[in-house]
Amino acid sequence: MSNTETIASLGENLSLKRVIERLRKPTDASSTVLVGPGDDSAVLAAGDGRFCVTTDTMVEGHDFKLEWSSAFDLGWKAVATNVSDVAAMGAVPTSLVIAMGVPSSTEIQWLERFVDGANAACDALAPTCFVVGGDLAASSNIFIAVTAFGDLQGREPVLRSGAQVGDIVAVGGTLGRAACGLALLQSGNADAINTWDDWVNTQRRPEPPVELGVLAAIAGATSMLDISDGLAKDSARIAKASQVSIALTRQALQGYEAVLEGAASWIDADAFAWVLGGGEDHSLLATFAADATLPRGFKRIGEVIERADAEGVDVLLDGNPVAELGWDSVAG
Repeated sequence: MSNTETIASLGENLSLKRVIERLRKPTDASSTVLVGPGDDSAVLAAGDGRFCVTTDTMVEGHDFKLEWSSAFDLGWKAVATNVSDVAAMGAVPTSLVIAMGVPSSTEIQWLERFVDGANAACDALAPTCFVVGGDLAASSNIFIAVTAFGDLQGREPVLRSGAQVGDIVAVGGTLGRAACGLALLQSGNADAINTWDDWVNTQRRPEPPVELGVLAAIAGATSMLDISDGLAKDSARIAKASQVSIALTRQALQGYEAVLEGAASWIDADAFAWVLGGGEDHSLLATFAADATLPRGFKRIGEVIERADAEGVDVLLDGNPVAELGWDSVAG
C-alpha cells in the first residue's frame, strides 16, 4: 500500500483496522483485559471490585505543536500523561481508551506512528497497560482525548486530601526538565535545542516514574498527585484539599536547579523558575508520615505545616509565600 494513503481515502473502518492491528495485545492470561478493541466496548476485570479512572485531552496549538512533536511523540505523551495520574492514586495502570480527531487529509502512516508511540510508552512506563478501544473522527485540528483505568489491587486510593501536619513532602522523579525543554523549543535556538536535547525530549516524551506510585502507597503515603502543572501549583492543590500549608526548602530543590543551569544560560532563563513553576515532568508529589521510610526514588523537599486559617497561605518557600506559578490548561 502507498505511504501517501490518507484517512479519507481509506475510510473510517479500514483506518481503524490498520490501527487495531498495530496495537500491542495482552498475552498473559492474568491480564485485566477480557475483551479488547474491535467490539462496541472493551471488557475489563476489576481485581477488587474497584478501579481508578482518569481522562486528559491534548489540543493542537494549545498543548502541542506539530513542528515540535512527531506523531510518535504525541502517542507517547498521550499515554504518559494519563498513566501518571493513575499512578498518583497508588494504582497500577491497566487500560486506555483513546479518542482522536484529525484532518481527513492525515496520512495513515502518521496515525500508525502515533500508535507506535503509544505502544512504546506502555512498554516502557506501564507494561501491564493496553489500549483497549477508542474513536477516530475528522477535525480541522488534531485533538487527542485519553481515558485511563487503574487497578488498586486491594489498597485504598491515595488522595490529595490526606496530608497531615508534620508529614514529609517528597518528590519522585524530576522537576523542571520539561519546562526547560519547552523554553528551548520556544527560543528557536537550534544550537541550544541540540545541545540540551535530553531536556527537549522530556518535554516531547515525558517519563513519569509510574512504578513509584504503588511503592508510595505501600509506604503509607498520606496524599499524592502527579506534577503536571508545576510544583508550586500542584503543592497548593494538596494544601487546599488537606487544609494545611506546604513548606518547601530552597536547599532541597537546588539539585533540580543545578542540572538546568547550563541550558538556562543559553537562552537567558531562570532555571529555578522551571523547577518551581514548570509542569509536564509528571513526577509524583507525595506526603508521608514523619517517621516513614521514603521509597527509593523519592526525595524530601519540605514538610506539611499547620494552616493559619481557611484563607491561609498554601505554599511557602523558606518561610515566604509562593504564588501559584504553573500551567493553566484553560488559560494557557
